[in-house]
Amino acid sequence: MSDLRAGGGDLRRVALVSMHTSPLSRAGTGDAGGMNVTLLAIADQLAARGVEVDLITRGGGPLEGVPLGAGVTLRGVGGGAGAAKAQLADAADAFGESVAVLARSSGPRYDIIHAHYWLSGLATLPVAIELGLPFVQSFHTLGAMKNRSLGPGQEPEPERRLRSETFLARQADAVIASSSAEAAALIDHVGAPADRVWVIPPGVDTRLFTPERRAHAAAVRDLVGVEAGRPLLVLAARLQPLKGVDLAIRALAELHALRGWAPVLVVAGEPTPDALGYRDALVELAAELGVAREVRFVGALDRMRLADLFAAASVVLVPSSSETFGLVALEAAASGTPVVASRVTGLVESVADGVSGVLVDGRDPADWAAATARLVEGADAMRATARSHAERFTWGATAASLLGVYASLRA
Repeated sequence: MSDLRAGGGDLRRVALVSMHTSPLSRAGTGDAGGMNVTLLAIADQLAARGVEVDLITRGGGPLEGVPLGAGVTLRGVGGGAGAAKAQLADAADAFGESVAVLARSSGPRYDIIHAHYWLSGLATLPVAIELGLPFVQSFHTLGAMKNRSLGPGQEPEPERRLRSETFLARQADAVIASSSAEAAALIDHVGAPADRVWVIPPGVDTRLFTPERRAHAAAVRDLVGVEAGRPLLVLAARLQPLKGVDLAIRALAELHALRGWAPVLVVAGEPTPDALGYRDALVELAAELGVAREVRFVGALDRMRLADLFAAASVVLVPSSSETFGLVALEAAASGTPVVASRVTGLVESVADGVSGVLVDGRDPADWAAATARLVEGADAMRATARSHAERFTWGATAASLLGVYASLRA
């Protein structure tokens, strides 16, 4: 902490705000994903460095909050209770007012307000201005990036979101990007001032995601009904068109035609509220292509079971059409399992091509099948290098970089 004091005062208390989803929600359910994992990991690492952290989300909890660990408290405040995500922008003012009340009444003054996702920023930028606090914005996903990679039939992000992200990017004291691709989009398409954009990649829990969990492979195969020796492909994501689950199923069918055999594809995740019919469409697609028996939908898994699944897999697929970073690719690599991923946006940085996996150009299922087949047959050669790649990314480094940004703002 000595460098922080020298840089601009003693940083004691930080508010991390997540309006649209609770940090405790299981990744892969509803609107919960990598951001939820990131919030808990960052809070834990900041607290380990002597900073008191409040995780603020929607709810009706007491102002004293719920302790999640030494130095980390979850606080649920009013505003938008029961509202669907699409209606939350209309509740931003009410949520922000509740955060302001909390900030005035819950102990020592916050040193920083750090909003996660555009809805949180919309609600709490006015709070930061009112209280005279530095304001930091992390978007996690950008409407502009998603709209540039829409597939057939996908609805573009609403104009309100695009305008709000532009406003927040220009008003925030600092904007945190998880990859150079996100930083470029922030500057080129959202209008963020370049001197306020900081690239801080997420980390990975290498103690949880580890090749040692391959010892549980037999139990995992029993769980998903896959006999020993048969290649196991895994895709872990919320079920929405952006994540490309349909492409993975088409690639599976191509694999069957290409090799005369097909691995089993395990899909871990649940539909988002705005794509509830997508899972049914995937089931129909698998049946139409003749691979229904080779696709297993297992829902959203807890973190330990997901780590077991990654370690047991031959290959993890990440066929997203856009990712600001691609945390799943890093978790798979930490598990010693190579990745086949789209050569797009942040995945170019989370996947080291030829080291932790293979990047595929375009969305031709035949190309994906060929890349997957090569990696399944040569997976053992890449397991150690994939792990080494993941070990370069730690949550401790992420938190230390954030503290540097926070200190610079307080200076």
